[in-house]
Amino acid sequence: MRSKYRKFLEYRPEQDSLFVRAGIGWAPGVVGSAEMRTDLASPAGFALETGQPVISNHLENEERFRTPAFMAEHHIRRAINVLVETSGKRFGVLEVDSPDEGKFEPADLAFMQGFANLIGVAIERQQAEQRLSDAMEHQELLTREASHRVKNSLALVSAMLNLQMQEDDDPRITRLLGDAQARITAIAQTHDQLWRGEQVGIVALDDLVCGIATGLAEQAPLHRIDCDIDAIRISADTAIPLGLLVTELVTNAIKYAYGEGGGVIAVTIRNADGRILLTVSDDGVGLPADFDLKAASRKSLGMRMIGSLARQLRGTIAIENAARGTCAVLDIPDPRIVLPD
Repeated sequence: MRSKYRKFLEYRPEQDSLFVRAGIGWAPGVVGSAEMRTDLASPAGFALETGQPVISNHLENEERFRTPAFMAEHHIRRAINVLVETSGKRFGVLEVDSPDEGKFEPADLAFMQGFANLIGVAIERQQAEQRLSDAMEHQELLTREASHRVKNSLALVSAMLNLQMQEDDDPRITRLLGDAQARITAIAQTHDQLWRGEQVGIVALDDLVCGIATGLAEQAPLHRIDCDIDAIRISADTAIPLGLLVTELVTNAIKYAYGEGGGVIAVTIRNADGRILLTVSDDGVGLPADFDLKAASRKSLGMRMIGSLARQLRGTIAIENAARGTCAVLDIPDPRIVLPD
């Protein structure tokens, strides 16, 4: 439009003013500082209040409008103003000004209005994206808070079970309560990872499994649990059953691998071309010669849980005698691994 001065005036309903939000050509102190009234006595105010575009080619002779002080200081002689709307509401005014003699034409007005419409669409999109971002941040905050509360509630349940264990002298009851406590702790640690992580709903597998192993080792001081875990991030849907599986397999090794003594239990997890391979092994006494996982599942809740959790993960589990001790291998073919950004 062959004009040196352009500006966008943002409507501020609280102050009932037009604020020079952006502009080109103006002296320092105008853009980001200057304001105008919204009454009908200025071209921009008239465009805002009526919704009608305004062409004024002779501001010095205008009887309809006054010229704002900062525009007079720049010797503005003619102006063209069009309304910018977003979602049917007044957002501001787009204005082109010139100190030169000449004349803005209806074609200039058509161009300006088309450009103002594009600005309105862009602002609507920006506002929509901001609302979506705010909603997602709010949802993330609620998810973190919920996970934190679940973790604290489960920790309370675990503490209550521990108190009950101390009150009961029956070894069988104590063992069952201890198993339940370990399972609850595994779930609690997963929820702890959910709200602590950078990405809600995603768990760092090395932090989770090593945390579970540390907790189990504290309950079995004669044993040493070694962890070698690849840096893998997985969804909570996968992390919870996997954490429970680790708990069951390590607990079994603590109970049965070394008898009354202690020993080393190794936990490894590998990312094998998109599959997760979990291995829990020991150097203990090994399995009975006639061990069968299906048969053991009918007699043992722990074994039944191991089989059920493996199916939930759509994986396969094998528990066999190794060269020394026992080795359990879980193969998950589709673990929904979350790749780094």
